[in-house]
Parts: sequence; C-alpha cells; structure tokens
Amino acid sequence: MADEVLTTRDGAVLTVTLNRPDTYNAINRAMHEGLAAALADSADPGVRAVVITGAGRGFCSGQDLREFSSLPGGVGAALEETYHPNIRAIRALEKPVIAAVNGPCAGAGLSLACACDVRVASVDANFVPGFIGIGLVPDAGGTWFIHRLLGFRRAFEWMVSNRRVVADEALEWGLVSEVVAGDGFGARVAELAAWYAALPTRAVAMTKQLFEHAHTASMEEQLTLEASLQQAATQTQDFAEGVAAFLEKRPPDFKGA
Repeated sequence: MADEVLTTRDGAVLTVTLNRPDTYNAINRAMHEGLAAALADSADPGVRAVVITGAGRGFCSGQDLREFSSLPGGVGAALEETYHPNIRAIRALEKPVIAAVNGPCAGAGLSLACACDVRVASVDANFVPGFIGIGLVPDAGGTWFIHRLLGFRRAFEWMVSNRRVVADEALEWGLVSEVVAGDGFGARVAELAAWYAALPTRAVAMTKQLFEHAHTASMEEQLTLEASLQQAATQTQDFAEGVAAFLEKRPPDFKGA
C-alpha cells in the first residue's frame, strides 16, 4: 500500500490514516490508490469497525491543487476514476465507518468525512467547504451528504459562504456527533470504535442499508425492505446470542456473524 495511506489493526478495528501531513493530507492520486486498497482490506470479516483519520495536525485539506491542472481526461473523468469509487466503497462497506476528524477538514476532505457513518471531532477540528472559494462546486458526494445532514437551507448557505465552522458549531449543527478535547481524542476514538466493533455487525450493516434506502423510498418500499432484512437478521448467530443473553439477563457477546 502507498505510504500516503497507512493502516493499523487493533482487534476488530481497522484504522486508516491519510498520511501526507506536510500538506494537511491533501489528496493526490497515490492517496486515492492507498485509500482504495485500505477499503478493500476493510471488507475482511474480522474487521467490524473502520476509522478514517489524518496524520499530523489535519484530517484532510481536500484535493492537492498542484495535481489538479494535469488531470488526464478532465475533472469529470478524474472524479469518476478516483473519488467516486472510494465514496461508493465507504457507503457499501457492511460495517460502521467513523471519521475521526483530528484537525482541519476542507473541500473533498469534508466530502470524505461526510460519506462516513459517524463523525467525531477533536476540539482542534474545523470544517471549510473550500470549493466556492476557488470558483468550483462541491463534489465527491459533498452536496448529497451535506444536504441530508444539514438540510437544504443550511447546506446551501454554508457551501456558498465558504465559512470556516469550528468543532462546537459543527456539533450544534449535527455535522458531528461528538467533540473531544485534543489530548483525549485518540483514546476516545479508540473507545468508540471498539464499542461499534462489539455490536452485531450484520444488523449494523443492514441498518446502514435501510437508512440509505430510506432517502428515496416510499413508505411501502421501506416496509418491504425492513421485513426482508429483518428476516435475514433472524438467521444470524448474533440474533440467537442476543435473545439468549436477554433471557439469561447477561450482556450479549456478539461475534459479528
């Protein structure tokens, strides 16, 4: 795997670290390739939660503009070749993906964070749309995710204002679920990831699928999918363990199977 992306494994948690700290982890082609490989590794059934974070003082500053002007085939083709497969892979991953936003998060880095299932921010984090500041539009799924997280009015106003939003305001908006003091950030992310990894992973994956489907489904379509996936959930080992633990009045020991 490219040095631009590092992976570490702690039990059932795989941490993926964007590793270009001298550029606040600006995204280049090598980083795309490294992220794709890391997400492929994340499909291992032994991995039950994934953390994406940044090396050094930043999460991700977005596209490396030094590479931007030399994209073969134009920007549209480059997006489809690089950003889009990784965004799709995060959404298709059948386990929770946590964005551990340790510092500045801008442009396509913001889109990447918003593609994850959960966002936890260090008090040192901040969020900047970035695109409009150089005459571009949000991409890499940014409009899709941010619209759904914040609603049309706030999402539109923020994207066109290009205003920097600090961690506490991002929490107030619902962009992130938690803000952690800088010196305790790593420990809290590890604790949260371990908690997610201990959940019944198949049920978590199907819940993720249901919420994804709910964006465009009618009520009847959603009821049908709920019934189908609930039937599948009853066939899992974790369902049997959950029922046994409930009846025996003990904590369940889910295996993700």
